[in-house]
Amino acid sequence: MTAHQPKPSRIDWVTLLIYAILVCFGLVCIYASVFKETHPHIWDTSQNYGKQLIWIGVSSIVGLMILVIDEKFFFAFAYFIYGFSIILLIAVLGFGTTVNGSSSWIEIGGFRMQPAEFAKFGTALALAKYLSGYNVNFEKNRKVQIISALLIFTPMLIILLQNETGSTLVFASFIFVLFREGLPGWILLAGFIFIVLSILALLYPPVYLIIGVSILAGIFLLLVRRTRSLVLITIGAVVVAGLFVSSIDYAFQNVLQAHQRSRINVLLGKNVDIKGAGYNVQQSKIAIGSGGLWGKGPLQGTQNKFRFVPEQSTDFIFCTIGEEYGFAGSVAFIGFYVFLLYRLLLMAERQRQKFNRIYGYSVVCILFFHFLINVGMTLGLMPVIGIPLPFISYGGSALLSFTILLFIFIRLDANRVNELRTAFD
Repeated sequence: MTAHQPKPSRIDWVTLLIYAILVCFGLVCIYASVFKETHPHIWDTSQNYGKQLIWIGVSSIVGLMILVIDEKFFFAFAYFIYGFSIILLIAVLGFGTTVNGSSSWIEIGGFRMQPAEFAKFGTALALAKYLSGYNVNFEKNRKVQIISALLIFTPMLIILLQNETGSTLVFASFIFVLFREGLPGWILLAGFIFIVLSILALLYPPVYLIIGVSILAGIFLLLVRRTRSLVLITIGAVVVAGLFVSSIDYAFQNVLQAHQRSRINVLLGKNVDIKGAGYNVQQSKIAIGSGGLWGKGPLQGTQNKFRFVPEQSTDFIFCTIGEEYGFAGSVAFIGFYVFLLYRLLLMAERQRQKFNRIYGYSVVCILFFHFLINVGMTLGLMPVIGIPLPFISYGGSALLSFTILLFIFIRLDANRVNELRTAFD
């Protein structure tokens, strides 16, 4: 065993065990969601669960390979991996295959992959390498902030051109990584305010919001000690907010596709369309609610078994959990997943190399965003944007990319003992 290969005792086996449990539970849920009496064998590769079983094997092999690779490889080739993922994203624009309205797939022979999934860990590696560079200060250097933003927005823009809104929004989770590295808190606050204004602008005429913002700004100036600069900043903020809310309707009508507009209108309660845009969420809530407290039991879910819930093995896999394992099972699953995120957060904080810490936070943010949006949309709390539940939903590209994302961090974490010893030598 070389000096750069981790000893078994240094690998975080608890995280690996959690990963294995989630992947196996995901296979069980996929099997239950598409179960047919005529296809009882889980290794039937004509069914989604059989295909997922193959991808579990492939992902496991790739994961083990990552664990034995020199940890310096990921730092050295971070930009190369990022650049290659960008090339794949560009290739999709010219040679992509359209699936469910999204032209984000590359099909070679019988194999189909979604480069947007692999761009997530590519971006995480590139961002971690850049911000951990010598004499790089994100908090005080505006140039560093701009380059960091470009590293994130470049894949976002290309993916958006593929009509893959869900994956595009996932990259917004990197803002929390930047916040950990010194991004001013007011930017997060401003982002939250813009989100609230966006929602309100879809519900009320812009003129009402402009008047409301102006009144709040006036009250603010009356309550604080006024200075010339503060008054100018407040006026500027009101003008920016006014322009923003006035542009929301245009963007809503001209940027989003018809089905996306319909889903948002249904979510906001502006339209009631249980046979159209609201059908998926309506059936999802029926399936979850029918599970009651303890659920109907494994393979006993009627809403999923009889295909009332569309995409029940992918985007709406949580419906199977809710229907077959009930409220208790759903809470247990959510708690287990939150425990994984919390453990990864602790692992990120215990890193002694900046590269490892930034990458660890990226892993946590990506998984958290997927988890929050996926579960939220099945409950009707989030718009349906079609992103998988990591390690649970059916999909080879998703499972492989999430495995690589996680196992790279586990490999980096396994080297922290060497880092500690080097520090004391």
